[in-house]
Amino acid sequence: MLSEIEANSATFAIETHGCKLNQADTLVLAREFAEAGLTQVGEDEPADVYVVNSCTVTHVADRKARQSLRAARRRNPNATIVATGCYAQRSPAQLSAMAEIDLVFGNVDKARLVRQVVEWRGDGDRDNIVPCAVGDDTAEYTVPRIGRTRAMVKIQEGCNQVCAYCIVPKVRGREQSVPPDALVREIRRLVDGGYREVVLTGTQLGSYGFDIAGASLAGLVADILGRTDVERLRVSSLQPKEITAELLRLWDDDRLCAHFHMPLQSGSDRILGRMRRRYTAAEYAETVERIRARLPHAGVTADVIVGFPGETDADFAATYRLCDAIGFSDMHVFPYSVRPGTSAAHYDGQLPPPVKSERLNALLSLAKTQAHDFRRGSLGMVRPVLWESVALRSGAECVTGLTDNYMRVRARAQTERSLLNEITDARLTALEDDGVVRAEII
Repeated sequence: MLSEIEANSATFAIETHGCKLNQADTLVLAREFAEAGLTQVGEDEPADVYVVNSCTVTHVADRKARQSLRAARRRNPNATIVATGCYAQRSPAQLSAMAEIDLVFGNVDKARLVRQVVEWRGDGDRDNIVPCAVGDDTAEYTVPRIGRTRAMVKIQEGCNQVCAYCIVPKVRGREQSVPPDALVREIRRLVDGGYREVVLTGTQLGSYGFDIAGASLAGLVADILGRTDVERLRVSSLQPKEITAELLRLWDDDRLCAHFHMPLQSGSDRILGRMRRRYTAAEYAETVERIRARLPHAGVTADVIVGFPGETDADFAATYRLCDAIGFSDMHVFPYSVRPGTSAAHYDGQLPPPVKSERLNALLSLAKTQAHDFRRGSLGMVRPVLWESVALRSGAECVTGLTDNYMRVRARAQTERSLLNEITDARLTALEDDGVVRAEII
């Protein structure tokens, strides 16, 4: 336990599950542990303090968190094991009952997690487990650079749009925006620390600023571009109606990455209504057309749920037709999973697993074809690439990175200099057998 070792010689590891919000939170926790005198190690290494920052979007995510927590205990039986994140927010009592876990912190308690872990003396008293409580998760924070080239910055927390299938509003709370000046200061610190790209994250980015006089997402993005020297800025996820003409005009600045992630979920208006989504299939398609009219080579990615309660063959066919017509650069496809605490869990018309699997496989096949077509159609183009890692491939040292429009690319490493954490132009030349695009550095 932490009380048995000196804090300045202790190590910590954080395993992060789920979305970019959790990635942003993990960077904050890592900085705070480092400031407390602990040294970070890899998540697969033994550590004195082991944190699992969990997701709870499906029962599979819950199971993964439990497996990770048990594995951490096996890795070091004397470690302090901490569960946090969305699963910890939703089911603190369930996690508290696990013998492997010492402390449980919900999302609203993350701001005091490190302090309490360091102070905790781990005497085995289960009353020391910290319950979830209302807190302030919008305080200014600093994210360190920990072997990363891209920094996730949380600009907004919570969600007021209660979709029928989604547990996020219950585990992330109501919408709150981080003040613009605090975000500008934070991004300046990140740039000074060597980060090349900043990713703006939040549950409902398009709602940013509704609770701050005069603030909006478009205003924030313009502010960041005008008041910082960030080399690349990426907006992680938007709803169709949030991509306004005012917002799109900002992409005239080529520091804004030409990638738009818009959750679709269904191409059937009837199912979208049952899901309580706030757009129609036609509105979604019109938004994609508006994006491509301004940025013809933008990457457009989507999330799609198949097998939602009551989804008929005709509903699924409508989804398939819409996805086929749009031609996404990539799709994340999920079978509907019953999530206790959501209204959809009580809907009639729950579909049998074989039907979900059939529809899932059909859409996954389409997604694979579309991703291949998008990459093939990009061959010959020159795109800016942020180089993120180096590894051997077929005996040669290669660097891999991400284009502005969200394609993974690979190029032969240069002997005269390291390209890691640099942005260079690269010509896309061929498709590799693993789906990565081969490139030549210019």
